[in-house]
Amino acid sequence: MRLGVLDVGSNTVHLLVVDAHSGARPIPAYSHKAELKLAELLDSGGAISPDGVDRLAGTVAEALQVAEDQGVEDLLPFATSAVRDAANAEYVLARVAEETGVKLEVLSGEDEARLTFLAARRWFGWSVGQLLLLDIGGGSLEIAYGQDEEPDAAVSLPLGAGRLTTAWLPGDPPDASDLRSLRRHVRTEIARVVGEFNRFNPPDHVVGTSKTFKQLARIAGAARSAEGPYVERKLSRSSLEEWVPRLAAMPASERAELPGVSEGRARQLLAGALVAEGALDIFRVEEVEICPWALREGVILRRLDHLRRA
Repeated sequence: MRLGVLDVGSNTVHLLVVDAHSGARPIPAYSHKAELKLAELLDSGGAISPDGVDRLAGTVAEALQVAEDQGVEDLLPFATSAVRDAANAEYVLARVAEETGVKLEVLSGEDEARLTFLAARRWFGWSVGQLLLLDIGGGSLEIAYGQDEEPDAAVSLPLGAGRLTTAWLPGDPPDASDLRSLRRHVRTEIARVVGEFNRFNPPDHVVGTSKTFKQLARIAGAARSAEGPYVERKLSRSSLEEWVPRLAAMPASERAELPGVSEGRARQLLAGALVAEGALDIFRVEEVEICPWALREGVILRRLDHLRRA
């Protein structure tokens, strides 16, 4: 069957169309993205602005038409932290449903962590043993750990690259004092939850997902995306420690010229690097392997599992 997953995230609205059936690997068939940056369309009270709501409804309507054009049989629409944390979330959801007929499922932060963990577990399989997952989105950082498909621990922190850039790094390039303040904030937040994971055995394998990790790995020398998803890509803590000061010294326009870095993500790459560096340091991780599957694939896999049990 042809499934579509519509991901309303903090940075983009992304429709991923896959051909899939129970027990088989979902095969990507079509991808449609619109860069909306909802996390930057908030007013002083934390609500998505009227213009932002209008743009979101229009973008969802456009994605719905693309899904129809691509023959999607079952659409799985969901929203993450940008909508979840908005002061007017209920109004936003009602407007989108009224204007498009799409009822967005708002995932909790823990749901995000668990579904992303499921995707990573399915990608790497059982042989990697105890798995620690780190996912840096536009609005939040998800961390999960376990040896099964359901993690033993899963948390979500408001440490997304887009959110932090807007709130903490107004300069381009940022002021050194702002950078130190953000670094301290990130590490304090991560340190508050590390004890929930340290009660388990050390992980056998550590995985990084999301665009932020992919871009950081690419600028550190990992293979291009054009070389395919099965090429091993890794990112070391030592590479991050080298790149953070270099990124901090660059304006966004220079970061956009780095390999694998898109213009739309260049400004928030530094905040993402600080989160990645802080997580690897506090969790005492020397290296992460980049996983090509993440939340969208987790949502698809969950749907296929439900169909199999039906």
